[in-house]
Amino acid sequence: ALIPSRAIMTFRPTMEEFRNFSRYMAYIESQGAHKAGLAKIIPPKEWSPTASYRDIDDLVIPAPIQQVVTGQSGLFTQYNIQKKAMTVREFRKTANSDKFCSPRYDDFEELERKYWKNVTFNPPIYGADVNGTLYDPVSDILICFIFR
Repeated sequence: ALIPSRAIMTFRPTMEEFRNFSRYMAYIESQGAHKAGLAKIIPPKEWSPTASYRDIDDLVIPAPIQQVVTGQSGLFTQYNIQKKAMTVREFRKTANSDKFCSPRYDDFEELERKYWKNVTFNPPIYGADVNGTLYDPVSDILICFIFR
């Protein structure tokens, strides 16, 4: 039996409604939005999708890691070396240095070849596992609902 199609509903919350996104989700479900499996929510004009990233230069990356790959003939081992803490400003300077910046390339296949060719000679540094968030509270809630 064919299931009748459900229209995708569109919602335009006010900024006040958007601030309490959990409550707004309950509201749109009460209107039947969940029956289609998705809904279109148009944020209010005054909402900004992300916080400003201008103020993060002094944010500390407590334990950047350098991924070291060793091996030959198709058998490789990767291990991580924890580096000393650095600020985002220092990390950006390092990432943009000649040693760590992306090489010139014509297409993504060439970039990938260069990555694998050089990964054993020039181990990349990652600034992962930083506590906290760069997103504002509403964005955190939206991300939670997107991946729910």
